[in-house]
Amino acid sequence: MSAGGTGRSGLAIIGGGKIGEALLSGLVRRSGADGIVVCERHPERAAELTARYGVPVLGLAEAAARARVLLLAVKPQDIGTLLALLAGSVDTGHLVVSVAAGVPTATIEAALPAGVPVVRVMPNTPALVDEGMSVLSAGAHADEGHLDEAETLLAAVGRVRRVPETQQDAVTALSGSGPAYFFYLVEAMVDAGILLGLPRDLAVDLIVQTALGSAVMLRDSGEHPVQLREAVTSPGGTTIAAVRELERHGVRAALIAAIEAAHDRSVELGRAARDR
Repeated sequence: MSAGGTGRSGLAIIGGGKIGEALLSGLVRRSGADGIVVCERHPERAAELTARYGVPVLGLAEAAARARVLLLAVKPQDIGTLLALLAGSVDTGHLVVSVAAGVPTATIEAALPAGVPVVRVMPNTPALVDEGMSVLSAGAHADEGHLDEAETLLAAVGRVRRVPETQQDAVTALSGSGPAYFFYLVEAMVDAGILLGLPRDLAVDLIVQTALGSAVMLRDSGEHPVQLREAVTSPGGTTIAAVRELERHGVRAALIAAIEAAHDRSVELGRAARDR
């Protein structure tokens, strides 16, 4: 395929897992299925995505021939195999956008023809409800125009920020894995409500709405989290008793340690992808 081949437009989402589907669903809701194709190696999953979103499922070579933007939405351990299969079908007229956690742009660039622009993205699963957080970094051959294009793509499913690539492992640990931390906390709070005698559905409703309202307050008030917490914490009251227990059990330190562990794992995944 020659560089800058003609007739290509639109987007190919390569990988139909949770993140691939999250982005696909948001894009289809926002602007329809026109111009979007999917590559998915499992036939049953491919049929499911076609039925659900009305998008065609193509092979890698055909998808690359048709689409200009190639969104790599596979697991880090599968990126090497994918790039080896894709390399012969990609040229500098493409834009490759990778959401493979921990995999540096340099690793992707080294496996593709020289000069192919690559943008690394860390999204998260709230993209399924158009409330995702996606963070972009440019590779060696990606310019501002490529970043703008990737940002427009990801803005369909939530907010977008740009960072130097050196910060991407920290982003992965904080917002990429972040939804799981919140779900874990909500699960514990719901269990506490049940322990205290509330029906499960009521406990879930109370906690979910409280989480939603608290997030909106954080986003819109402009106040520091400490200020917002202190506004709920009356002297000698119920909240300070609860906060004391959280501190006594080391919840703050445990959360920081957990996020550090996620960061370290992201670095390991990138190193493993590079060494394959």
